[in-house]
Amino acid sequence: MWQHNYEPIAGSLALSAPVAALPIVVLFLMLGVVRSPAWQAAASALFTALIVSIAAYGMPAKLAIISTLYGAAYGLFPIAWIVFASIMLYRIAVDTGKFEIIKDSVGSLTDDRRLQAMFIAFSFGAFIEGAAGFGAPVAVSGAMLAGLGFNTFYAAGICLLANTAPVAFGSIGIPVTTLAAVTGLPVLPLSAMVGRMCAMISIIIPGYLIVVMAGRKRAIEVLPAIIACGVSFAGMQFYVSNNVGPELTDIVSSLTCIVVMVAVLKLWKPRNIMRLEGDTPASITMSRHSAGELFLAWSPYLLLVVFVLLWGEASIKPRINAIGDSLLPAGLPTVPASGLVAARLMVPGLHNMIERIPPVVPQPSPYAALFELNWLSASGTACLFAIFATALVLRVSPSRFAKTYVDTFKQLKFALLTIACMLGLAYLMNYSGMTSTLGLALAATGFAFPFFSAVVGWLGVFLTGSDTSANALFGNLQVVTADALGLNPVLTASVNSAAGVMGKMISVQSIAVAVAATQMTSADAGRLFRFTIKHSVFLMIVMGLISMLYAYAFPGAVPAAPPAP
Repeated sequence: MWQHNYEPIAGSLALSAPVAALPIVVLFLMLGVVRSPAWQAAASALFTALIVSIAAYGMPAKLAIISTLYGAAYGLFPIAWIVFASIMLYRIAVDTGKFEIIKDSVGSLTDDRRLQAMFIAFSFGAFIEGAAGFGAPVAVSGAMLAGLGFNTFYAAGICLLANTAPVAFGSIGIPVTTLAAVTGLPVLPLSAMVGRMCAMISIIIPGYLIVVMAGRKRAIEVLPAIIACGVSFAGMQFYVSNNVGPELTDIVSSLTCIVVMVAVLKLWKPRNIMRLEGDTPASITMSRHSAGELFLAWSPYLLLVVFVLLWGEASIKPRINAIGDSLLPAGLPTVPASGLVAARLMVPGLHNMIERIPPVVPQPSPYAALFELNWLSASGTACLFAIFATALVLRVSPSRFAKTYVDTFKQLKFALLTIACMLGLAYLMNYSGMTSTLGLALAATGFAFPFFSAVVGWLGVFLTGSDTSANALFGNLQVVTADALGLNPVLTASVNSAAGVMGKMISVQSIAVAVAATQMTSADAGRLFRFTIKHSVFLMIVMGLISMLYAYAFPGAVPAAPPAP
C-alpha cells in the first residue's frame, strides 16, 4: 500500500505547495495567457499532474494512471451523460421549430426594455441554464434580446450578469453532483447549502440587473416586477435545493418564476415604457399560437421535469437501481446497493491501495475508490427517456433523431474531452496527495479562509468557464482545508460552487459565446470584459462575506455531513 506524503519536497510544506500547484498554474496559463482551447488546457494540466505525482510525490505510475482513468470515467458517466442528454433535448426542440414558438411566447409579453431584459435574461435564461447549461443560456437569451432590437452590447452584458445564481444548479444540477463526487460529501447537504447561499443572491439579481441597465430611478418604476421575479425564483430555489435535490432546482425555480412573471405582466404595466438609447424599436407582436401549440412547444421540458422527478422519487429509485444492478455482469467486485445508492464498483488496482495520513485524516486509513454503477437510475438516463418521449410527441422520424444525435456529438466532442480531462486531473490530484498539500497550505489563512474559499471558487470558474470544472478542480481542496481548520467542510465546498458562479460572467468562454450570439465583433470582447469585471468582483466579495457569516455567526445553519469514508 502506497502512503501519502504531503511534504515531498525537502519535508517542507512551503516548498511542496508550489510544486503541487504546478498543474493549476499550467491550466491558468494555457487559458488566460496562451488562450488555448479548454480541452488543450485541461490535457496540458493533466499531463503536468502526472509528471508531478510520479516524479515529485513518488506515486507509482500504475496508481497515477488508474486514478486518472477513474476520474475520466466519472467525467464521462454520469457527468458527460447528463450534458449530452440535456443538449440533445434542446437541439430536438430547436430542430423541430418548437423553440421558436417558445421564444415567441416569451418575447411577446411586454415591450418595456427593463421587463424584457429581466424576463428573458434572468427568468428564461435560468430555465435554459437548468435544462442545458454550458453556454446555452447566454447564447439563447442574448440572441433573443438582440432579435427584439436590443443594443447588442447591452444584450450581451445583461445576459452575462443574469447567468450567475442559476449556474450552480445548471444542466440538471451537475455542478453539485460533481462536487459531491469529488469531495465524498452527500449530495443533499451540499445542494441545501449551495441553495441557501445562492438564494440570497438570486433575490437581488433581478433588481441588480435593472439598476445596472437603467439606474435606480428607472428600476423603482418596475419594482413590483423585480420583487415578484426575485422572490419567486429565490424562494423556490431555496425550497427545491433543500428538500428535493440539485437536479430540478433551476428548472422548477425558473418555471415558477416564468409563471409568476407572466401573471404580473398580464395584470400590471409600468406607467412609462422604457427604451434604451441606440435601440432599434422592436415590433412586438403578441403570440398568436394556440394553447395547444404552446403546450406542444414546451412539452420537451415538461417531460424532462416529469422523468427527472420520477427517477429521483425515493420509492421508485431503489427499484430502478435493483433492475440496473440485476443486469450488470456477474463477478464484478462491487459493494451491494443500499436504498438510493446503486451498486458500486471497487476500482481494480486503486480501491484501498493508497493510505491517507494525518493531519488530513485523524489516523492512517485506506483511500476508497468506488465507482457507482447507477447506469439506469442516473439523471442522464432520465433525460434520455425524456428525449425518447419528446421524439414520439413531436413525431421526430428515426433518421432525423439519428442526425440530431450525431450533430449533438459533433457539437460536444471537445467539451466531453475537456470534462474527462478535468475530472481525471481532479482525481489524480486527490489520490496523489497534491490537493491535500494545497489544502494544508491554505489553512495558513486561518480565520479568513471562509472568505478566501469564495475567492478560490471564483478564480476556478473565471479560468475554466465552468462551475462543474471548478468544483472538480478545487472541491476537495476546500474540504481538506476546512478539516485542517476545524470548519464545516459542507460550507467551504458549497462556497466553492456558490461563489464560483460569479466568475462565469468574466470567463473567456462566456464572453466569446455572448459576442457570437449577439453578432458583435471580436474587438468588443475586451469592452464586455471591462463591463462585467467590476460586477463579478463585487458579487464575489458579497459571497465571501456571506460565507464568513455562515462560518462564525450562524454555523448551526450549515448542514452537518462528515466526509464519506
